[in-house]
Formats: sequence, structure tokens, C-alpha cells
Amino acid sequence: MSQDRVIRIGGASGFWGDSSVGAPQLVARGQVDYLVFDYLAELTMSIMASARLKKPELGYATDFVTVAMKSVLHDVVDKGIRVVSNAGGVNPQGCADALRALAAEQNVSIKIALVTGDDVMPQLAQLREAEPPVTELQSGAPLPSKVLTANAYLGAGSIKAALDAGADIVITGRCVDSAVTLGILMHEFGWSATDWDKLACGSLAGHILECGCQATGGLHTDWDSVPDWAHIGYPIVECKSDGSFVVTKPERTGGLVAPQVVAEQMLYEIGDPAAYLLPDVICDFTQVQMTHDGPQRVLVKGARGRAPTHNYKVCATYMDGFKTSAQMTIVGFDAVAKARRTGEAIFERVGEMLAVQGLEPFSRIHIEVLGAESCFGPDAQAFGTREVILRLSACHKDKAALELLSREIAPAGTSWAPGTTGFSGRASVSPMIRQYAFLLDKACVEPHVDLDGVPLHVPPASQTASDIAPASEDLNIGLESEELSLPSITVPLIRLAWARSGDKGNTSNIGVIARQSKWLPLLRAQLTAESVGRYLGHLVEGPVTRYEVPGIDAFNFVCERALDGGGMASLRNDALGKGMAQILLAMSVQVPQAWFPSEA
Repeated sequence: MSQDRVIRIGGASGFWGDSSVGAPQLVARGQVDYLVFDYLAELTMSIMASARLKKPELGYATDFVTVAMKSVLHDVVDKGIRVVSNAGGVNPQGCADALRALAAEQNVSIKIALVTGDDVMPQLAQLREAEPPVTELQSGAPLPSKVLTANAYLGAGSIKAALDAGADIVITGRCVDSAVTLGILMHEFGWSATDWDKLACGSLAGHILECGCQATGGLHTDWDSVPDWAHIGYPIVECKSDGSFVVTKPERTGGLVAPQVVAEQMLYEIGDPAAYLLPDVICDFTQVQMTHDGPQRVLVKGARGRAPTHNYKVCATYMDGFKTSAQMTIVGFDAVAKARRTGEAIFERVGEMLAVQGLEPFSRIHIEVLGAESCFGPDAQAFGTREVILRLSACHKDKAALELLSREIAPAGTSWAPGTTGFSGRASVSPMIRQYAFLLDKACVEPHVDLDGVPLHVPPASQTASDIAPASEDLNIGLESEELSLPSITVPLIRLAWARSGDKGNTSNIGVIARQSKWLPLLRAQLTAESVGRYLGHLVEGPVTRYEVPGIDAFNFVCERALDGGGMASLRNDALGKGMAQILLAMSVQVPQAWFPSEA
């Protein structure tokens, strides 16, 4: 095999609901060999399960068939582009059936492979009796009595097997997001299940692709440096057999591909960068290097891997009562104070009404004044704001209690604060879905691959018990003595760093990358786990751990119990922690005055 051979993979979707322009753009202008689509978040599985209960033929990412593939199927076949997607959700067969119907309608012949076996719901009864008992990874809680979904995060081996057998399109249920890319590279380059370093590199390539335009300028700290948002390019990785790859995008598209952008995405939604746990490999990203490789091209190399653990991660979801959220706008003088008083009055009134009706109090309530920088806590600076949005949220085990709250929002329009407006109708009441993650021995899960009705052999997943340690080294090196003696000024962290945040359940991670290598010692000295924990203390209830990523001059801060339950269980406006990095970037740091002479 030629060492110079390059496989081009385009990331056409970052989530269920991403723009429909990705697939047509990559097919028409990307010169790609493969398209990958990522649709599944933890809570997406619950949404799909609910849809399937109402209509058995649903339960998958319908947009994959009715929008994405409908627009490109002919071109994909004509150009020999192969497709891998986790669009199957909780009903891969239904997704395949819909795709076959579309192919027949368009008179196109394709080979479709299904990857199943991730659904472990049939095993829950047995798991409840297991010793030691199943416990939640973060909280240690026992397995809930009524579970809605339970899916193991499968690896890339089944995808490789499907492609090896000649599948044009591979549809999976739940797998780790990066596996749709790693399976392609294992197939194309013949990587074995024990080529740990190459598997880590391929997993990193998949991790860069899995969130779509976040790799090409989306959510970038320096957003104003990213051109042409309306025509932003979707990401492409150009991969070689040694595991190195270049991140780029189609020519004549908007967006920005630069080392700092790709670095932000590498740290997105990971924990310890030295031990990123995947079913195929434990990845070490601490020594990854990112360099310019020409205009809109970034060369990525240096990921390392070791044998994975003998477990799959399983994400289960369960219903824990109901919740609702309502919003209204408050305009005028003292808008913040008027909004807070309005929210307090509504909850006081409805609380008394619940007592009269013999209903328990709300199990949780939350008042947010959007526009008053409430998410910044003590560091809020929205003085004199004359327009805010009042957001009220509550949860209760009885749906009727929340319907009562929903009815009592509108009276604020005539009862209390002047300038109350902007109602959007009576707020709906929805089930409150919580996530529950646990580990399951790989021997208990059997992936299946079916190619147009014919079962394929799938090699067993690696069950090598690997030590998760070592964690990333926190070097804790301070500033040089001469720097400490220089006159200093205070600047916000954003002057020294880029940052991006994401979520995993109730945990938020914040990746912070130094804008210049020489600034790293100062950041190391001042941006400690303790100082970040104090600054975000109004949001983060658990410990904060700092990990160092020296290859890209970065730190990763993992903040536990940071999202009020996370996902659909959170009552916060920012349930997924998307704003956590922006809040941290406002933190003040002391720097030598000589670094910013214009501010002296």
C-alpha cells in the first residue's frame, strides 16, 4: 500500500437538526471518497424511542433519508462515494427500509448494511440482579426502575466488516461518534484491532469531524475572524495510512480552518486528554501537534493509543416526572428587579394553589433573568439593563401541577410589572428525561451486521483489560522570577486564550488554549483548578480537575455536577454548558504590563 495514498472523508452532519447544505456541498465540491453523518446525542435516543412508540416505523433520523440522501443519492452513486451514518438510532431497520424505498423511487441500486446489537434493554432484568450491582458512573446511583432506552456505545469493528463486504451505505444504531470515521480508515488501510496508535489517530480524525462546522470556524472564540458564515464549509479530513491527517474544507466556502480552531474541537467534550476512553482504543491526545499545511489546511499528528478496557459504556435514559419552562419580556427602568419580583410572585401564588389542591410543592424551581448576565454570577456586569427576558422553570412528578403553573404565567401581563410583554403562548409540559451511564462487559454485547439481508461475521471486540492511568500530568510550573517582578495589569482571559466548552451528562469540560506558547506558564500559575472552581462556583457544584495538553499549549478543565443535571433534566437556559467557556474567558488574570503596552 502506498504511503502517500490519501482517503478524503467529509463530515456532513454534526447532530440531528444540522443544516441540509452539508451533504450537497461536500458531494459537489469536496472531492470526497466518503461521507459520514453523526446524528446521535444521548437524549436524541430518547426522542427517537418516543417517536417509535407512536409510530413503529419511526425511531431514526428521518432527515438522513428525506433531506440529505434524497438530495445526493444519485450523485453519491455516480461518483462512487460511500456513506456511513449512525442515523439508525433505535430503529436501524426502519431507516434502511426508508432508504431502500427512496433508492427504488430514484431508480438507484445500492448495497445497505445495518449494524445493530447496541440495544441492551433486553438485558436490564438480568443486570438488576447482577453482583456487584450496576451503578451510575458519576453519581453511583442504582439502576432506575423504569428505563426508556439503554444503548451500548459500539466501536468501529462492525463498520469495517460492513465496508469490507462491499456495503455502499452503512447505517448503525448507537456507536461512539468517532467510530463512523475510524471504521472507514480501518477498512481502507487495513489497520488491525491492535494498531493502537493508528486507531487513536483515526479516532481523533472522527472526533474532529463529528460536530460538523465546529471544525471549520463554528463556535470559534474569535468569531469575528471567521468569514462568510452563511456559506461556511463543512469539514474534510485527508487521512494517510500512518494515521496523520489534514483538516480542510471545500474550496470557495466560508469558515476558517486554523490550528486554534481544530484545537478547540479536539478538546470539545472530552475528559482526561491522556485517557480518552473509546471501545476500540484509549487515546492519548496530550502530544498531538497541529500545524498550518497551506491555506485552510491544518496537519494533525501525534495521537497515541493503548488497549481499551473490557467494558462498553452504556447510556440509559429514564423518566423522572415532568418539567416546563416559560418566558416573557420585561422592558423599561429597573427591568431586572421587576423581572425577579415577577418570577417570585408567580411561584409564590402557584405554590399556594398547589397546597389548596392537595398537590406537593414543586420539586425544583429556577428563575433566570436573561440579559442580566445571571449566568456570570458575582461577575455579572449588566447594570442598568432596560430589557430582559424572565425565564421560569419547574419540575414536578404530577403533570397537572405544571399545567397549573403554565396557566398562571400570562396573568403577569396585566397584574404586576409595567413593560411586561413578549409572551409566546402557554408553555408546554414535557417529560423530564434523565441520563444514566454505566459500564457493561463487552462479552455481554454482541454486535450484528446485516448486508441486504445477509448476516456478516463480526470479529469480537477487543476485551483487553487496559489500565486507564496515567492521567495527564499537571506540571504546575510557575512564572520565571524576573516576570514576577515586572509591573502588571489586569486583562480578561480571552486576551490570552481561546476556549470552548461542552457537556457529558452533568459534567462540563472547558478546553483553554494559550494564544502564544510563552503565555502558558502564566496561565498555568493563575488558571488553576482551584481558581476556576471559585470563579464558576455559582454554577459548578462538584470538583474541578485540570488536565494539561502540552502538544497544543492547552488545559482541559473538567467540572463535575456543573449543569443542574444536564440535558433535559436541567432547568437552566444553558443546559448543555455551551456558555461555560465564554464565562471563563471573562475571568481576570494578572499579566506583565509589557505584554500589552497599549493598555498601560
